[in-house]
Order: sequence, then C-alpha cells, then structure tokens
Amino acid sequence: MIGGMEQPARRGHRRVPHTADVRIEAWAPTRAACLAEAVTGLVETFADTAGVRPGPEREYQVPAADDEDLLVSVLDEMIYRMETAGELPVTTEVADDPAGGLLVRWRMTETDAVELIGAVPKAVALHELRFGPDGAGWSCAVTVDV
Repeated sequence: MIGGMEQPARRGHRRVPHTADVRIEAWAPTRAACLAEAVTGLVETFADTAGVRPGPEREYQVPAADDEDLLVSVLDEMIYRMETAGELPVTTEVADDPAGGLLVRWRMTETDAVELIGAVPKAVALHELRFGPDGAGWSCAVTVDV
C-alpha cells in the first residue's frame, strides 16, 4: 500500500498533489516493473505521448546501488536525455542485471513530436524519496523539481 491506500491495480502510477513540484507514486509486482511505471508516470505529468509511435531504442546500464539510488539514477537519466538529446521515452522496459544493477531499454520519440501539457522536470529531489518492497510487490514515491 502507498500512503495507506489500496491500489486499484497490480501495476500503475499516479500524480499526487504537491506544492510547486511534481510528486508521483508508482507500484508493480517487481522492482523492475515499478521503475518502468515511475518513468511512465513522470513523462505523463508533462507530455502527451498518446498516439506517438515509438522510435529508436536507447539503453542505459545502471550500476549496482541501493534501491532509492537506482530510482533516482533512472529518472535523472531520462531528464538528462530529454535536455541534451531532445528525446523522451514512449515505452520503458527495465531488467535486473546479474551484477546487481539494471538495464533500461527505452523506445524514444523527439520532444518536438509530443504536446507539452505540464511543467518540464528539472531534477529528482531527494527529500521524501521512497522505493522498496511493499506487501505483495514494490512501490515508490518521488518528488521532481520543475
């Protein structure tokens, strides 16, 4: 459970009201799926990707770290690619790697191909960050500076 509320589905994400910044929560049966939901949840706070065809695949190898650092690394990399390469993930797949890290595969689109519907994220805030096992699955909550 996130914040003491039962989730409507085994996997999902939602935006949570937060002063001046963006806060998202995500949940899924596995750590990897929860990370993928967090990426999707963050993108949906500021871009409408409905109907956008996934383009080139990008990979990001995340070194082994504690769970919260993995979450921050994946979201920061997504923000970095948006700022430097002008691309956003349309789909996200995350897999555990044998060394304890992660392999993230994104299918991207150019930021010019989507309609911006909210404030663009600048960085992941470390306060009130949470990511870990939660009942029958995994959940996370993260605030993003906009």
